[in-house]
This record gives sequence, structure tokens and C-alpha cells, in this order.
Amino acid sequence: MSPRKELLQVPVRTPASAGEIYSGIARMAGTLWCARHRATPGRNAEIAVVVVHPSSNFLGHYALDAWADRGVDAVAMTTRYIGNDSTLLLENCVLDVGSVVAHLREVERYEKVVLVGNSGGGGLAALYQEQAEHPSITSAPCGGGPDLTAAELPPLDALVLLMAHPGRANLLVEWLDPAVRDPLGADPFDRDPELDLFEHTPPYDAEWVDRYRAAQAARGEAITSWVEHRLSEVEKQSDGRASDLPFVVQATCADPRFLDLSLDPSDRETGTLWGDVYAANLMPSTLGHLTSLRSWLSQWSLRTSRGNGPDRLTRVTAPVHVIYGTGDQGCFPSHARALHDAVRHDRKRLTAIHGGKHYLNGQTELTAQMAEILVDWVHEVL
Repeated sequence: MSPRKELLQVPVRTPASAGEIYSGIARMAGTLWCARHRATPGRNAEIAVVVVHPSSNFLGHYALDAWADRGVDAVAMTTRYIGNDSTLLLENCVLDVGSVVAHLREVERYEKVVLVGNSGGGGLAALYQEQAEHPSITSAPCGGGPDLTAAELPPLDALVLLMAHPGRANLLVEWLDPAVRDPLGADPFDRDPELDLFEHTPPYDAEWVDRYRAAQAARGEAITSWVEHRLSEVEKQSDGRASDLPFVVQATCADPRFLDLSLDPSDRETGTLWGDVYAANLMPSTLGHLTSLRSWLSQWSLRTSRGNGPDRLTRVTAPVHVIYGTGDQGCFPSHARALHDAVRHDRKRLTAIHGGKHYLNGQTELTAQMAEILVDWVHEVL
């Protein structure tokens, strides 16, 4: 490993239980792993820039060197749910961000800490800062889970929302395929042709898009209602000995914007982050396919999840910079505007990286451009 690149071991201040993560080794270790790329080997910079996602493994994040090259220490953190969001509670992710921020301030002695919520990290970053400034959540939506009003959540000095969407539940309801007749999509090939994205030719009729969006929202709410009923059954049937069950949701990647570039126009190409839309809609690795009852309510239900970024940002007083790519196939210009416009103070900024894809994959010059914009802004506001 390069002299300026190292792994950080951050103790989890609120350990995971057996029901939260599969790995007993990870539970016993009680460690959140972070990758740090120093601006100067062997010496801390004044500012640490931390990039986060609820479950993605960011240890090899593409922007770490680019940020460190510009004079900040770049830290990619993981949560306890690294690589597996099937039982994820956003409230526990907030605790993990708090563990990392506290460690960087108290142990590593950074003067300033900036959180970059990348992709699905946008809603999490907004939720973290809102709870750090105005703690109010005493449990997960399903009951149980952490009391964030009693947690150590050091406020951040600034937030950056990078290629971010408003929140996991917000995004999923825009992606759910409403053509499946069963809300869970038990048979993804039993479809209503009137609402079938693949039976219509873009550009789509505006009235049809409105019906499609309404059906997506109805499907999401039907799943949430089923989950709430199922959860009460689990507790009753098990006499309180069980508190959760896994389940599968089919057909979760069918946003009309994937095929109709006139909707939420940008420089993007047709398709999804996983390629072909039809294949992605059935692919197990796309959003929300594999989950548990309690996890659905915390991260995927539009009605119950606390991860709605724009809503959380209305109460955030720290500076906020929303940076988006106009070539992004997953996070769209309307997402960036919603996040930016929700901030009620004037220490905010909205910046487009023209032609930038979701991961800036292979776009070396745009990665450098994004890094310079981000770090220059951090120095400006701090």
C-alpha cells in the first residue's frame, strides 16, 4: 500500500446484534473499516472529507486520490451493513457515521470533518446531520432499533451530496414496476399490459406517465401495508420470540426515465446503471429485491422511512453543496434540485458536472474537475 494510503479501524460505539448482520466475526470485532488517503504521508491534514453510503463498499472509492491530491485527507467509511442491505436499518447507519465522525475528531484530531453522501449516501448524510443538530428519533419505524436522541452524533462542518438521490425509499418508488399484478411481484411475468413499460414506445404520453407514477406509489404503499400486517403476525405467532422475516420483492428497476430521455432531460444515455432496462428490472442486485420486514420499513417504504433527504435538509444549518452529473443514469437533475432547494439557508450550492456519469467511471478529467470543485468549496465555507 502507498505510504499515504492506510486502513483505519474505528470501534463501533453501539455494537451490532445477532439479528442485524450475518457475520459473527464482524459483530465480535466491533470495527468499522475506513480507507484513508492522506494529503501528506504521516501527517494529518486540517480537514477530513468522509464519503459514505448505507451499504456499498467504498474502500476503493474512485475519488479518494483526487481529493487527497488537493490537500484534504480523504476517508471512505463503511457501515456495519457493508455489502449486504437485506436487514439494514438507516438508524443504525446513523450510529455508524457518528462512530466515525467522533473517532476522526477525538482520536485522529481533525479540526474539520465534511461528510460526502454519495449516491444512496445522500439521504443518509442528510438524516445524520439533521439528527446531530436536532435529535428526535427514538426508535426505528418498526419499533426497536436505536434511540438517536441518546446517541453521540457530533455535527459535521459541511455536507456534500454527490451524484445523490433524495433517499432510498424515494428512489425505489420511482423505480418499482407497477405492471406486476401482485405487489411483491411473486410472478414478475404476470403483468398488466396497460402499465407495462416494455409494451409502450417512448416518448411516453404524459397522461400515461401520470398513471404509471400513481401505480408505482400504490404498489409501494401496498407492500408497506403488507409488511406492517405481516410483522404483527410474526410477533403474535411466535409469542414474541421472533421479530422479523425476510422476503423478496420482484421487478424493482422500471423507471420511465431509463428509456425516455425527454423525462427529466439530461445528457444521459438510455439504460440503467446495470445496463439493459428489462434485465435490470429482474436482476437480484438492483434495489430492494432482498429485504426483511423491519428493513423495508426503515429504508424502502416511502411512508415510514426517515431517509427522505429533502425533508431532513429543511432542518440542517451546516453548509450544503449538491454536485450532480448530467450523464447520470440513476440520479437525475430533479433529484439534485430537490436536495438543493430543500435547504433553507443561503450557504448552499448546486453544481453540475457536465457529462458526468454516476461513478464518473473512466472520466478522469471529470473526476479531477469534481474534486477541485468540492475541495475549493470546502475551503471557501470552512
